[in-house]
Amino acid sequence: MPVTYEEIISDLKNRIFKPVYFLAGEEPYYIDLITEYIQEKVLPEDEKAFNQIILYGDDTNIAAIIDTARRFPMMASHQVLIIKEAQSLKKLDDLIIYLEKPLLSTILVFNYKYTTIDKRTRLFKTLESRGVYFESSRIRDYLIPAWIERYLMVKGIKTDPGASAMLTEYLGTDLHKIVNELNKLIITLPPGKPFITTTLIEKNIGISKDYNNFELQKAIGEKNILKANMIVHYFADNPKDNPITLSIASLFGFFSKLLTFHYLTDKSKNNVAAVLKINPFFVKEYENSASKYNVSKIVQIISLLRTYDMKSKGYGDPGTEPGDLLKELVFRILHC
Repeated sequence: MPVTYEEIISDLKNRIFKPVYFLAGEEPYYIDLITEYIQEKVLPEDEKAFNQIILYGDDTNIAAIIDTARRFPMMASHQVLIIKEAQSLKKLDDLIIYLEKPLLSTILVFNYKYTTIDKRTRLFKTLESRGVYFESSRIRDYLIPAWIERYLMVKGIKTDPGASAMLTEYLGTDLHKIVNELNKLIITLPPGKPFITTTLIEKNIGISKDYNNFELQKAIGEKNILKANMIVHYFADNPKDNPITLSIASLFGFFSKLLTFHYLTDKSKNNVAAVLKINPFFVKEYENSASKYNVSKIVQIISLLRTYDMKSKGYGDPGTEPGDLLKELVFRILHC
């Protein structure tokens, strides 16, 4: 069974150490958190000078790593050897000779970001049996709002679903970036008011709470022609901050979910939220939009979105400005 971030940190806090930690995967956030915890917490400060070594994949090789890992600590119970940017290492399979009989007084950490190793290999099986193999996968975009809310909840801070959805749209799925922006917001919170709102986000991060893809989706879903036109005109005037490709992708996701909603036999709030992978808070919006867009209209709209996605990338279009393409697309959706 795959080991979790929480399990690794729990063992480390209880001073239960493994001889090798191989931290891999596409999402670097948890890889870096574990690496930083080992780097900062395992050895006391007075032992780090002689017993903590940090190497980089581009500047070392497996033979040198094994040689260093086989050294005994100096006047300490452990030495910590951290290999950062380990994905740059060559001949990784040569590590097996050390893994089969690792030195228990060495804590060897591989920070192996943005990729993984083949689980069918002897290397993977040896890592799993002799140490810790941790794989950090990218979090799906629809799970990010809930992740943001949990992150803040642990810190005693609440946020409304609209705020977490806005942050997700603006920041994407990069957890490092999300955490940096959240920490900036936390600093700005008024004393005694641990609550993040869309207004606070607009003021401190620069995201407009009125002019973003989340609000465009909402306006189109409500068939609010005035608001939708105001947003697309704003986007047209600020194309660098509001690329048409992101707007089309956002609308495609919305209408795809709306189409799924129509075919659900169980339209209870919890089931809709589970199937569409949305916060239950937004189920009412889908119910409202479904009353305005039937299946036939949604199929037409999805076809339009595909057509304008191609046009935005230069296919079948003589060179219309992206802002004008978006205006035309939204007009056709609203009058479909």
